Amino acid sequence: MALNYIWIAFFVIAFAVGLVKLIFFGDTELFKQMVEGLFDTTKASVMDFALPLAGTMAFWLGIMNIGEKAGAINFLSRIVGPFFSRLFPEVPKNHPANGAMLMNYSANLLGLDSAATPLGIKAMESLQQLNPDKEKASNAQVMFMVLHASGLTLLPVGVIAQRFILGSKDPSDIFIPIIIVTYVSTLTGLILVSIKQRINLFDKVILAWLGGLTLFIGGIVFYFAEYLSKQQISEVSKVFSNVMLLTIPVVFIVGGFYKKVNVFEAFIEGAKGGFETSVRIIPYLVGLLAAISLVRTCGVLDAIAAGFRYFFGLFHIDTSFVDVIPIVLVRPMSGQAARAMMISLIKPNPDNFIGHLASVLYGSSDTIFYIVALYFGAIGIKKTRYVIPISLMGDLVGVIVGIFVCYLFFGR
Repeated sequence: MALNYIWIAFFVIAFAVGLVKLIFFGDTELFKQMVEGLFDTTKASVMDFALPLAGTMAFWLGIMNIGEKAGAINFLSRIVGPFFSRLFPEVPKNHPANGAMLMNYSANLLGLDSAATPLGIKAMESLQQLNPDKEKASNAQVMFMVLHASGLTLLPVGVIAQRFILGSKDPSDIFIPIIIVTYVSTLTGLILVSIKQRINLFDKVILAWLGGLTLFIGGIVFYFAEYLSKQQISEVSKVFSNVMLLTIPVVFIVGGFYKKVNVFEAFIEGAKGGFETSVRIIPYLVGLLAAISLVRTCGVLDAIAAGFRYFFGLFHIDTSFVDVIPIVLVRPMSGQAARAMMISLIKPNPDNFIGHLASVLYGSSDTIFYIVALYFGAIGIKKTRYVIPISLMGDLVGVIVGIFVCYLFFGR
């Protein structure tokens, strides 16, 4: 429901701003730019998003089907069952959805975006089987989406690679800040959803898992910071993520062969759903990306950034961070637009405060509206409940923490 109101608001606001600029400022080009952007975006939503996604979806859904038939997904479900049964009480301990969700979260942690999306859609389809109201997101789907949208990551490979390309002397020095920010954002989303769903976060199993995850992430940070050079961090991140990306399908295929599964036939059976799912989400992507395009083009985001600069300037504090506000505003709506903004900000000097802050805020957040439209659209959910508000609140907390962390790590 929230997505419905947001979608309407984007169109109305963009049109109203266009009229104001036309009538009061004589801007005769804005409506032309908005219309051109609208057509370009609707075309790109199919050609650049949905169709390329079809191949990726087909491959990973095929691999997941092999994993299911070989018993790997059930094995993972038993491992995380005690923890997930507390966070997702609607999902039985050994249900395949647990394994699918774990696979998705693992792909996110390792920065494997190409694998995370199809694995996440597979998890949503599994949760949909347990959902009594097929048009309304269940509690389990809400929790899954909020945790997924928080963008928790251990290996921010994409941002590190971009900083290297743009000539950063230490492209991986944003590694620790991004881990800190994404962890805080994820924990915020987890707490807010748990309060809403009356989940007992003081349960011994939940505390043990969260404590273990915290120690694990802390250990990774300590090891990378103490024992690896800046260049080694960048190399290890890239190599490890690529090795893991290939390890998952190989392990599933070998496991399927060992279990006497006809692996290729199982792959084809699962892959068929990839194209069908990609076609099913096209209307959702076209509608949402069109609305986002209008808001970007009309200049609302620039006006908001200027308002932030004026407001914080009243308190006579350093307002340098305001230069990065456009990324914060655009990132939940469009990853490509936010990436372009990040590159424009870090290109002059990737290693100054703005370059670091832009890298951290981009790398520690996700495209919330796009993800919600993609995942819920794939299974026909129309009522997303409080997924977007809580995801945005977690994102806001992450932004605030990210600004303070960057001042702490990189100063001015």
